Amino acid sequence: MLAGMTSEPEQQIGVGTPDAFQRLWTPHRMAYIQGENKPSGSEAGDGCPFCEIPSKSDEDGLVVARGEKVYAVLNLYPYNGGHLMVVPYRHVADYTDLDGPETAELADFTKRAMAALRAASGAHGFNIGMNQGASAGAGIAAHLHQHVVPRWGGDTNFMPVVGHTKVLPQLLGDTRSMLAAVWPARPLSA
Repeated sequence: MLAGMTSEPEQQIGVGTPDAFQRLWTPHRMAYIQGENKPSGSEAGDGCPFCEIPSKSDEDGLVVARGEKVYAVLNLYPYNGGHLMVVPYRHVADYTDLDGPETAELADFTKRAMAALRAASGAHGFNIGMNQGASAGAGIAAHLHQHVVPRWGGDTNFMPVVGHTKVLPQLLGDTRSMLAAVWPARPLSA
């Protein structure tokens, strides 16, 4: 039995009345909800975090790998452990605005991300995609980024279903180090 719990659950009556539930607080999510780190405008100089990350060290920016046209970075507000994004260095909002070399390297880095996540964590599958525009759910619509979210058979549990909370088993810095160590050094064959 957990400390402070009785053998009989107590009914919660009103706000703040103790009950039999233990709380898992995730205050870091409030930063995302309130729009912390969101750009003030749509231009590169408007505080775009995807433009600022490349100037940081890999550890401080959570950068997993750097290419010539794109880089891979862990999502600061992940949907799942190992959730990363492939981001062009150039501040561009729409996929159709990428040039040929950017498109090719974005595709190659997506493949490398999948290989690294399989090697590091045995991912069974992936959700891969990008939200184009704020109305499509893009948190930062002004700078294109492709999500690579690892998935495992049976990885849903009660927390996201009833608690609207994701439990991540590892600190982001540790995840970054683990993925960087297994990131494929060369492009994967077509």
